[in-house]
Amino acid sequence: MSNSASAELSINTLRLLAVDAVQKANSGHPGAPLGCAPIAYTLFNGVMRHNPKNSKWVDRDRFVLSNGHASMLLYGSLYLSGYNVTLDDLKSFRQWNSRTPGHPERGDTDGVEVTTGPLGQGFGMAVGMAMAEKHLAAIYNRPGFEVVNHFTYGICGDGDLMEGVSHEAASLAGTLGLGKLIFFYDDNLISLDGPTSLSYTEDVTKRFEAYNWQVLSVPDGNDLAALSAAVEAAKKDTAHPTLIRVRTIIGYGSPRAGTNKAHGEPLGAEGVAATKKFFGFDENVSFAVPDAALKDWRTAIDRGAAVEAEWTKLFAAYKAAYPELAAEFERVQSGKLKSGWEKSLPVFAADKPQATRSAGGSILNAIADAVPELFGGAADLTSSTKTIFKPGESFHENPSGRNIFFGVREFGMSAAVNGIAAHGGLIPFGSPFFVFSDYLKPAVRLAAIMQLHSLWVFTHDSIAVGEDGPTHEPIEQLLGLRAIPHLTDLRPADANETAAAWRIALERKSPSWMALTRQDLPVIDTSKVDTYAGVSMGAYILMQADKPNPEQPDVVLIGSGSEVWQAVEAAKLLFADGIAARVVSFPSWKLFEEQSPAYQASILPKHVPTVVIEAGATVGWWKYVGSEGAVIGLDRFGASAPGPKVQAELGMTAAAVVEAAKKLLKRS
Repeated sequence: MSNSASAELSINTLRLLAVDAVQKANSGHPGAPLGCAPIAYTLFNGVMRHNPKNSKWVDRDRFVLSNGHASMLLYGSLYLSGYNVTLDDLKSFRQWNSRTPGHPERGDTDGVEVTTGPLGQGFGMAVGMAMAEKHLAAIYNRPGFEVVNHFTYGICGDGDLMEGVSHEAASLAGTLGLGKLIFFYDDNLISLDGPTSLSYTEDVTKRFEAYNWQVLSVPDGNDLAALSAAVEAAKKDTAHPTLIRVRTIIGYGSPRAGTNKAHGEPLGAEGVAATKKFFGFDENVSFAVPDAALKDWRTAIDRGAAVEAEWTKLFAAYKAAYPELAAEFERVQSGKLKSGWEKSLPVFAADKPQATRSAGGSILNAIADAVPELFGGAADLTSSTKTIFKPGESFHENPSGRNIFFGVREFGMSAAVNGIAAHGGLIPFGSPFFVFSDYLKPAVRLAAIMQLHSLWVFTHDSIAVGEDGPTHEPIEQLLGLRAIPHLTDLRPADANETAAAWRIALERKSPSWMALTRQDLPVIDTSKVDTYAGVSMGAYILMQADKPNPEQPDVVLIGSGSEVWQAVEAAKLLFADGIAARVVSFPSWKLFEEQSPAYQASILPKHVPTVVIEAGATVGWWKYVGSEGAVIGLDRFGASAPGPKVQAELGMTAAAVVEAAKKLLKRS
């Protein structure tokens, strides 16, 4: 590809669409699109195998704009290439109900693979996409039938590479040898505050080489031939991910070129006019799309149709040669679970207490064959979180292996989990200690925004962790994650509720997390209680005294997770004193809030005193107990001592529940 007049016109059209959109919105980031337009043109109009008329084609190359503030670079490329993005969409950039929001949002704009903007996360998600491609290729490809064979491309900036998550993700990608991951680094020497020399002076090339990446350099970001040659060199190295370091000029062609003033604000009327004049466009015409430029960009449509047709022909032959494998490939790509998979879930006998983390490990392995698309691992904690397939190979040693050893990279792990989920064909999970959900919460939040089928298995969920002390004992984490919209919380009370939690997490096809215990807990007798039905409703009656009126108990005791058992014991003590108590197991706020008011009232009847016990922050529970109820929780940090001692000293006991109930009932 040479810098022909046609290519220059096409690139400059993209540049000025971004300038005009930012100016019209009076908000946005023109600098990166002006500097990176040749990179986008190289990818969308030459390098990538993609079909603008079918953005969901399963073997398309993926593209991630990690520096999502440069969103108009992506929107302009999608419109010009022929995706379902219109010129009017570009004109409504950053407006209410627009399909071109301020940062790329998965689901809002055709062709946008993932939501980006929180810097560094796009980089991590691209790593996950490349992991998914490598794993699926190892499972489904056969000699002569490479039905999974695509690259993941991305653009990142200085801000992405400063963020810690990019370090974690880059290290993981190099360790895994993700040879089909290629990132362009917009090396423009400028960040929002000024020259990068103020805060960012490391040798990026040496850093990525140390991570086991191939690093290539393009000295002039306007040199299309050099950009294309770099991609070809990158594709030939199948053992290493590649970073292509491209020297660009932020705000190229504008009066603010090469300065931080080009980064995040409109150029102004005079600046827009000067920029258009620099590129030879009419200063008085906005959103100009010359016919020759549109024709050049739209050649992507015919190329895309041709490459998809070629793949479709290949898949038809594959289906004839390997019908069962092809059917399984189509199933996982559709997101449908195997019919009857839930029959593989174990039922735990009520004769022996066990930790819900141990039950979770048993469940994971019991359903492994029935849900082969499950793919994940832990943050260097498989022996503790029990999230490992046994027997099973590691993904690092064998790409078909389902066990991912993420290392101590909670944020990088979770960004990769989101990338795997966004890629499709797999259901990924990541597992750390619950207290370290703080490290990865931004990724959980993005999963919720995108409604990805990302799963997190948190263990060591309360002060019962004991000896490890306050740093390892979650207090505020339950509330913090429950506050995230569109995210399902699951805090099971025993092994059978844990099985129900896994089933729900897999069936909902949206992001979920479960908090599991290190300590042993009693097991609910499923011959007496349908735990799956109960957990599905978010809260349910686990037990209650039959007299005098089971529909109107004297008091309701709510427990969540491990504290359900303190409520159960308290109910027994209250019954001995003639007080009829109902015990409600409350594993999920999200699921309970989805139920009808009638169901909610049947579980938590009005005007009945209610006591909650949960080893976490009390904020939030008051909406269920009312101003006349009581919440036994932890509005302080934990302590280091054996778990039962910590629980007793901090009031997580049946006696505390009994005392609170009697106080509400005004009984001694």
